[in-house]
Amino acid sequence: MWKEKIEIPGPYNFDLGLSRLEMDPLNKLNRAERLIRVPIYGEEPEVATVQAIGTTDKPIFIVSGHQEKTKEIVLNQIITIFQWNISLQDIHAHFLKTSLKDIFILHRGTPIILDFAPYTTLVKAMIHQQIHMKFAIRLTTEFVQKFGFQIDGVPFYPTPETIAQLEPEALRDLKFSQRKAEYVIGLGQKIANKELNLAELAKLPDEEIKKELVKIRGIGPWTAQSFLLSSLGRPNLFPMADIGIQNAIKKLFALEQKPTMDKMLEYSREWEPYLSYATLYLWRSIEPH
Repeated sequence: MWKEKIEIPGPYNFDLGLSRLEMDPLNKLNRAERLIRVPIYGEEPEVATVQAIGTTDKPIFIVSGHQEKTKEIVLNQIITIFQWNISLQDIHAHFLKTSLKDIFILHRGTPIILDFAPYTTLVKAMIHQQIHMKFAIRLTTEFVQKFGFQIDGVPFYPTPETIAQLEPEALRDLKFSQRKAEYVIGLGQKIANKELNLAELAKLPDEEIKKELVKIRGIGPWTAQSFLLSSLGRPNLFPMADIGIQNAIKKLFALEQKPTMDKMLEYSREWEPYLSYATLYLWRSIEPH
């Protein structure tokens, strides 16, 4: 067992970050104790614990794990997942001069927290396409519970190799559509067969990543943007087709109906080059606290 104390510059509101993560029942966290147990995907999957002991302005964390030999790898993953290498101070200052000022003051220091593995972002996005959020969460949870595995009570998504071996009927039993079942299995096969290397893909610029991803059956622009934002933390993404973003802008500007794409583009110009943070805070503005 090892423990590491990490201090980062503020603002960083871990508690608001946890409140977003709590919406996914697969995430094992305790808001009262300000901790989350994180599945670490690797050659030997393991679980790390992250606990906040500081404040928004002076963030301090205790990260702990079980295997000394993988300590540095796990710490690097945790730093990336929780975006502790990104200073939110300049980003916050930028938005105080924009139409999102009040939202940024209310949710000050809310970080972008990445999905725990790139593959899971794509699987989750595929499952969530064109269905109601509550059903999407239930479907994803049942998928992971049936085909994934657990370590110390923490759920892990099934590996691409596991999914690659499935027949669509196995997913149809969970209420997947035929097409969605084929998409998820096809993605697993591409990764298992080494036709798709997500680690290499992540090294490319945004537009090149989108171009490569949309070649894959079942991945459109929305899913590609989800990958760039939720898996890679790219800072300047604005998914205008996202219903949540449209609803948040409608509420923010007191519009009678959802904004047009042209209007959203017009609003978003002052939010660059941090559109990903505008996206996060707009989502946050219509989510339960």
